[in-house]
Amino acid sequence: MSETGARARLKELIQELAIVRGKVILSSGKEADYYIDLRRVSLHQEASGLIGEVMLDLLDEAKLEFTNVGGLTMGADPVGTAIMHTARAKDRAIDAFVVRKAQKSYGMGRQVEGPSVEGRDVIVLEDTSTTGGSALTAVEGVRKAGGNVIAVAVIVDRNTGAKERIESEAGVPYLFAYGKKELGL
Repeated sequence: MSETGARARLKELIQELAIVRGKVILSSGKEADYYIDLRRVSLHQEASGLIGEVMLDLLDEAKLEFTNVGGLTMGADPVGTAIMHTARAKDRAIDAFVVRKAQKSYGMGRQVEGPSVEGRDVIVLEDTSTTGGSALTAVEGVRKAGGNVIAVAVIVDRNTGAKERIESEAGVPYLFAYGKKELGL
């Protein structure tokens, strides 16, 4: 499937499967008249591969060099693994990681799970972001683990301040594949 074909098809799947209309309270505590449930897409058998293609293309177009992708569990997990699998199919070595909300108090006591991010250039991912809070928690966890965060990337930006907050507080670029206008929101 061509890059434009993958992008167009993923947009269709987001519009068809992920957008739920009606009053909802977001994780940020804000009220909205629609909800974007991207897990309905990121865990979908067709959409997962498309997410890997679209997000890898987004990162490549930004000319970012990185070896690891991931973010705060749960929204980032399928996005990171989709990119990892797409990269592998293209003979590229990109590892995924998962960031817990808090460091474990048992076992290895890690907050960042998966191949080590220490000394690595990484992209922090999220499926969608409202305030940027989840991505900022992931950035902090990765930095504590010795990773060098070079950008934050999300599938859908709600245009509610996440970009500005992340760029200001984390000091890294914020990229997104689709804006709410593009999705008809």
